[in-house]
Amino acid sequence: MFAPDPADAFVVFGDQDSGCLSFGVRAAGRRWFVKQARTPQARVSLTRALGLHAAVRHPGIVRPELVRDGTDGPTLIYPWCAGTVLNHATVHGSDRAGLARFQRLPVTEARAALAVILDAHLAVGAAGYVAVDLYDGCFLYDFDAHRMRLIDLDEYRPGPFVLDSERLPGSRRYLSPEELTRGSLIDERTTVHALGRTLHHLLDTPSGWRGDDRAAAVVERATRADPDARYASVPDLVEAWRNT
Repeated sequence: MFAPDPADAFVVFGDQDSGCLSFGVRAAGRRWFVKQARTPQARVSLTRALGLHAAVRHPGIVRPELVRDGTDGPTLIYPWCAGTVLNHATVHGSDRAGLARFQRLPVTEARAALAVILDAHLAVGAAGYVAVDLYDGCFLYDFDAHRMRLIDLDEYRPGPFVLDSERLPGSRRYLSPEELTRGSLIDERTTVHALGRTLHHLLDTPSGWRGDDRAAAVVERATRADPDARYASVPDLVEAWRNT
């Protein structure tokens, strides 16, 4: 096919906080998004991503079409997808202009995008995976086509598992208490929490949250500190949300 080289890129994302170098290239009459590891931890993450994409298929999840193995680990080559990342996080900070724009969408359009995120996580859970490092930087929204896609799910892992470090990667706006506690069980209820935070943040605005009381009750239960007090599974959460 082709050997992606950042020297040939039409855009380079070189200041990501993930330890990866990402860039866009044109080849074979198409545009591609290329992701290469630059640190040992990034190599681990990209290897995890390959496991997830081998196990999960969903039209809302952008998956690599090509993989190149090298001395620095795998290079993942994705189709280039139009859209705006809702939170462009770099080593210099976060640009949430995309999120602010999304929060101004009509509620019906925003809820349609949220439905894609929830449905994708039904597939994630069915494959035995747990969401890790899910936040608004994983959401690529095409404002022209009104289409939501999920990207950069590199930290998703088979679950359940016991946290053997001080914390999992991720935004504190989305993290559950167990993701910040060594020895905690990380399971589908952790994914429920992340999705509840997603529902909250993507419907939030400076003037207030745009859901009704029933929707607020679903979010409140999904994001409780005690995992046993949340919805027991992603399907339970999705069913409750669809009934709001």
